[in-house]
Amino acid sequence: MSNKLPSREQALQLLRESNCSAKVVEHCEAVAKLAAETAKIIQGKGLKVNVELVEIGALVHDIGRSKTHSVSHAVAGAKIAESAGLPEPVVAIIKRHVGGGITAAEAEALGWPRDNYVPITLEEKIVSYADKLIETSGRVPIEMTINKLKEEKLDTAADRVRLLHDEIESLFGERP
Repeated sequence: MSNKLPSREQALQLLRESNCSAKVVEHCEAVAKLAAETAKIIQGKGLKVNVELVEIGALVHDIGRSKTHSVSHAVAGAKIAESAGLPEPVVAIIKRHVGGGITAAEAEALGWPRDNYVPITLEEKIVSYADKLIETSGRVPIEMTINKLKEEKLDTAADRVRLLHDEIESLFGERP
């Protein structure tokens, strides 16, 4: 595993080489743009955030969609990223971006490897949050994402997304 972040071009190439659809690549680019903007705003407020890590992590966050479109794309993506030698912070972003986080109990119920799937670092939280604001490649209100999760009877995930939204919003005072 490398400690060096890939360039934007290398990240996009990895998505294509992993057979991600054009739609997934477009989504990842939209999430990366919003996540980088959000990180820059937060950085401008004096908080320490690695904007480059946020952008690269967001670019590859859905690489696992080349294997599955289920929630398990986070686990599949982390494996692809590890195999590609991506740095651990990027692997963690991929692993922890779904549903505002997946608890150990939920991961066990899904048959996932024992691990932490809840975003911890500010970079992980920013990517997870930006992902919840992009539907396909367009911006959507957070309420739309939360309501969709509730309609799918995923109330716990909806609550976690709300908490993530509140936490990020508190860092810059308004939505990016």
